Amino acid sequence: MLTGTNLLWLGDFNQSLVLNEIRSKESISRVELAERTGLTAQTVSNIVRRLLDAGLVLEAGRRSSRGGKRATMLRLNAESCYAVGLHIDPARTTLVVTDLRGRVVTRVSRRTPAARGPGRVIGALVRAVHQIVERSGVPADRVLGIGVATPGPIDPGGGLVVEPPNLPGWHSVPLRESLESGTGLPVVLDNDATAATIGERWAGGEARSADMAFLYFGTGIGGGLVLGGRPYRGISKNAGEFGHITVVVGGRECRCGNRGCLETYLSPHAIIDDAARRRGEEPPRLPRGSAATVEYYGRVCRAAAAGEEDALAVIEAAADHLGHAVVTLTNILDVPMVVLGGWGISGIGDLYRRAVTEAAATQPIARAMRKTRVELSITGDDAAAVGAASMVLHTTYAPRFGGPAG
Repeated sequence: MLTGTNLLWLGDFNQSLVLNEIRSKESISRVELAERTGLTAQTVSNIVRRLLDAGLVLEAGRRSSRGGKRATMLRLNAESCYAVGLHIDPARTTLVVTDLRGRVVTRVSRRTPAARGPGRVIGALVRAVHQIVERSGVPADRVLGIGVATPGPIDPGGGLVVEPPNLPGWHSVPLRESLESGTGLPVVLDNDATAATIGERWAGGEARSADMAFLYFGTGIGGGLVLGGRPYRGISKNAGEFGHITVVVGGRECRCGNRGCLETYLSPHAIIDDAARRRGEEPPRLPRGSAATVEYYGRVCRAAAAGEEDALAVIEAAADHLGHAVVTLTNILDVPMVVLGGWGISGIGDLYRRAVTEAAATQPIARAMRKTRVELSITGDDAAAVGAASMVLHTTYAPRFGGPAG
């Protein structure tokens, strides 16, 4: 059984604030830290000394100055601690070990045995966590914990996966308790799209410091929000279900019980069916989220990226629906940035980004007053797994950002 460390779990808010500023920069001086945090020079000096003693921060030489004493620069010691990230998708489960900066040290991906029920899946996850930590070669006492990203809805307070439509048979599964018992490590749990959002913010540094909406493309379409500098989860902790924005009134029937949801036009299953119909074929009967579905979907995406007419037309139609949904989103939330990520846009991200950029520039009511940036995720296909690991790092070192909000 792995044993988590308690040494580095920081409760001091000012200390977490200073470490977060150091993390977001390549290097920074004590004077700059005082300016950015509003803390006194003496307070910053005391905190930096504690961080240096703990090995979380390193001195990185001196910066030249026009006059006076040259400033000693500080940088994050990314190898001081690590986290395990685990993303449970109906099609595949991805595990990563990341360092303190959110960089992936080791990665594995395997099929999710979802049809065998949650007990078999959890048993496989416990074994996989032990294996990836051993494979990574990082000292076990530097692993802070496990972050788990899973399809919603969830009860993060109770650590339960409640009733995800894409994981049949999962009814109020005590996932956090089961993983903690099996691994000996503390576990944090969130839905996959919110986890991906946190990972994007953590790994992106200053490039992702603004408020944003993150649209996650997997077996379904989800999303996460950063508002007022913090993740916004909503009253039930399940905000950001962008896949269930209505884009066609009275349109296709959705698994959520409504009609015309974005997910019914943009999910891998929808793209596969539309591509088959456009070629005059009967849509294949593939299990939702299965490996066969992922493979078939990948072929459609690669064909679209290569300019094949039928596949490209299907993706462009889906991108048009996505653009309308993002316009609705930006009209309501007025966020300065929209990020697109997840394995579901691998190879076709630029097609979606261009369509959303055009819609966001020409259709929102406030288009004359602000320009919404549309970016592809910097964490790539493994956004949710990297985000899951980042949840551990956030909870530990940036509680104001990682902790629950409205």
